[in-house]
Amino acid sequence: MSARTQPEQAVSRLPWWAIALPSLAFAALLLLAGSADAHAAGGSGTLSQLFGLVRDALTHQP
Repeated sequence: MSARTQPEQAVSRLPWWAIALPSLAFAALLLLAGSADAHAAGGSGTLSQLFGLVRDALTHQP
């Protein structure tokens, strides 16, 4: 039996949801934390306003 001279390359590909789901969960946590901080501090920062707009758009009920 002879030794292989070139190692086999392992190709690993992640499915799309392996990146999308953790990213969505992280964004949701940021939205929750951003809205709580904005209400607690009375902040009018740009980031707080952006999170508020995104939260309002996602939770808007017709």
